[in-house]
Amino acid sequence: MTDISPSTPSRGWWRRNQQRFAPWLFLAPGIAMFLVYVIIPIFQSMSLSLYDWDGLGEKTYIGLDNYRELFDDEAFYTSLKNNVIWLVLYLLAIPAGLFVALFLNQNVTGIRLYKSLFFFPFVISQVVVGLVFSWFYDPSYGLLNIILQGFGLEPIPVLADERYATYGIIAAGLWPQTAYCMILYLTGLNAVDPEQIEAARLDGAKGWRMLWYVVLPQLRPATFIAMVVTIIGALRSFDLISIMTDGGPWGSTRVLAFYMYEQAFSEYGFRMGYGAAIAVVLFAIMMVYISAFLWKMYRDERGR
Repeated sequence: MTDISPSTPSRGWWRRNQQRFAPWLFLAPGIAMFLVYVIIPIFQSMSLSLYDWDGLGEKTYIGLDNYRELFDDEAFYTSLKNNVIWLVLYLLAIPAGLFVALFLNQNVTGIRLYKSLFFFPFVISQVVVGLVFSWFYDPSYGLLNIILQGFGLEPIPVLADERYATYGIIAAGLWPQTAYCMILYLTGLNAVDPEQIEAARLDGAKGWRMLWYVVLPQLRPATFIAMVVTIIGALRSFDLISIMTDGGPWGSTRVLAFYMYEQAFSEYGFRMGYGAAIAVVLFAIMMVYISAFLWKMYRDERGR
């Protein structure tokens, strides 16, 4: 006799649709956390940027006054200029990571030791990186100035000179960032099709031609991730600046993320609305760069 119980139709519907809905059930916790901790705070920051608020008292709606003040703020332009410098120079981590990965992808004596040495910066804290480079740059006993004195040159107080301080911090940041890009490219090189490599060799391709026309096109996914992560890392740089210079000398090494912290959370500020306005500008800049790169990747994929 046919089972016509009320539960039968629902069981039949789930059996027909479980392959479609099962992935969403697994993704649901992650999507919920992303909404709660990323998407909603973005809109809250946009809303907060329209208020004058010290974080404790009542909010006062002031419209776009925070943005008007921001674009007349000299410290904001200094921070924005430093972010551009960070962005341009930080991208050096991508080709550096690629060439290190190409070297480590070979079978040579001691390659495991080399991999460990190059991987080491990635696993240590940014705070430790900042301290190490602060000692390295020290004008009295730092290794850099010991080397300079060995060549008969005068010591350079890198972190105390506004001409060099930003570049010294960026150099410190490039050390672990290059290691991260190296890991991405090593993973990508393991997926390179050996048949295409062999076919290119038979056609006479080698060296730069092999890298440009055969290897790099297969490393596009790794390049995409490396580009996005490096751009985000450059635009949200904070910890190294806080550890190495605390924004000095005379505010010359501030970036937007650090200036936002100063205005919103430090004893000099407690201006939550103004800090939120800086965060919104930083988010907009980040989205412009990432969207442009995504659009380029999309066009490249369509053109293939």
